[in-house]
Amino acid sequence: MKNIALINACTDLGVHVNGASLGAQILTKDLSSSSISHQYTITNDQIKKETKPKTPINTHHEINDFVQEFNSLLLAMHELHFEENMSESETKSYQKKMHDLVLSIKALDTKNEKRNLEPINQFNEKLYQLVNQVLDNNEFPLTVGGDHIIAIASSLASIKKYQNLGIIWFDSHADYNTYETSVTGNLHGLPLAVATHFEKNILSDFHQGPFYDPKHTVIVGGRDVDPWEWNNVLEAGVTVFSTNDIQKYGTKEICKKAFEIASTDTNGVHISFDLDLIDPKVAPGVSVPASNGLSLKDTSNLVDEICKYSQVIRSADLVEYNPVFDIDSKTATLAKEILNKWINTF
Repeated sequence: MKNIALINACTDLGVHVNGASLGAQILTKDLSSSSISHQYTITNDQIKKETKPKTPINTHHEINDFVQEFNSLLLAMHELHFEENMSESETKSYQKKMHDLVLSIKALDTKNEKRNLEPINQFNEKLYQLVNQVLDNNEFPLTVGGDHIIAIASSLASIKKYQNLGIIWFDSHADYNTYETSVTGNLHGLPLAVATHFEKNILSDFHQGPFYDPKHTVIVGGRDVDPWEWNNVLEAGVTVFSTNDIQKYGTKEICKKAFEIASTDTNGVHISFDLDLIDPKVAPGVSVPASNGLSLKDTSNLVDEICKYSQVIRSADLVEYNPVFDIDSKTATLAKEILNKWINTF
């Protein structure tokens, strides 16, 4: 059993809804174990917020207001899945038109260009330095988010220490967009692409070390992946096990395959667990829920299986608890159970 440094990474800068910044401190407030050697907290308040001058146009509305309205409309359209009733050629044409439109609209977003890029970089650089410090003290960093943007710092600090790691991304989303392929431009959809250096242009300037090899990268539970993002995953060669795969083959078999891929010929594995992997009926307290997720039983079994590989796990994240959307503390209770299992196993 390792000495665990518990790190609260309290930010929602990477996501289009508020609340995830409140999650970590709620989840870790009452945690106590002889394994916890230190507990740290980094909040948005410690980061200088990005401010930019407004750009007037010849109407009573700011162009940035239009951008925000467009984002909401686009997300609503995406949820309707118009492309499901189209032929393959119609789908490709629709997706290309939407992609071109998205890029045009994002280019107009002067108020929040690249969606909080500078404050996210400041937050992650601070977190990166802290995780480096924890690793230098030979402690196990368990980072609790916050939105999934924090995994850029935690995962890259870990691979800087160990040089050659695999990574397992437990998430309903692939988080494998580049800024150019992202539908909304919200940066919490990019962290795994950044960690594997598929996104080379932003979000990792503070990192001085290797990146994760896509052939040792596994997404477990992916079921809500954008078309352009899926192309990125295929191009990079990342392995994906869907929620359907988990339900079909069982958590034991999927974990076995995932850890084989991530740990073979590496010095260990970083794991990053997004709570939206779980079905929103079971865990409603997340920022971006995706339907048809893991049941309570499958979640418990999956967490137990993860614990069996504690000897190869070098660092871990638990992210995206959003208390604003929780119901009767269902998600908080489940998340605390996960943390307690990890603390008492890792």
